[in-house]
Amino acid sequence: MKTKRIVIDNQELLYTLRKNRRSRCIRLIIHSDRSITITAPLGVSELIIDRFVEEKSGWIVSKINSLKPVMPKEAKRREYLENKEKARRLITERIVALNGIYGFKFNKISIRNQKTCWGSCSKRGNLNFNYKIALLPERARDYVIVHELCHLAEFNHSPRFWDLVSRAFPDYKEIRADLRKHSVNLE
Repeated sequence: MKTKRIVIDNQELLYTLRKNRRSRCIRLIIHSDRSITITAPLGVSELIIDRFVEEKSGWIVSKINSLKPVMPKEAKRREYLENKEKARRLITERIVALNGIYGFKFNKISIRNQKTCWGSCSKRGNLNFNYKIALLPERARDYVIVHELCHLAEFNHSPRFWDLVSRAFPDYKEIRADLRKHSVNLE
């Protein structure tokens, strides 16, 4: 592993070069923190790799410039701690109201800082929600809560599960499509 510099459009970029005996081609990865990794087969010279990076320079710059700034971990943690209890109060209030439709029994409600999902339900009947659910539009937030409540009765996405969801949200398909637009906010 080796760190190299390259100047593209008066912009100095660093990339990590990794040589891998199992690689069959040169691979370029731009990470969300704007770092760059190049993986190449063992026998490929650095001159060829440098040429490859130069050929891809326009694409590299456009991709890096299109990335949203990444919030530092400390700031993410602080944001989570500041909003966790607000989210807990709001979610608990909405669960009580929405569960009036179903009457399901559940154990505990947890508020987490999940990166990939808005909510989840455990086999033990625990409901887990991302704290950022409080930042969603009301209809999308309520849909996520109902979705997880319905998993208390149907621990799958079968037609019976969707029938349960449709009791509260007959238009759940449109809400799900809209929710996908907000998924980029999870990181």
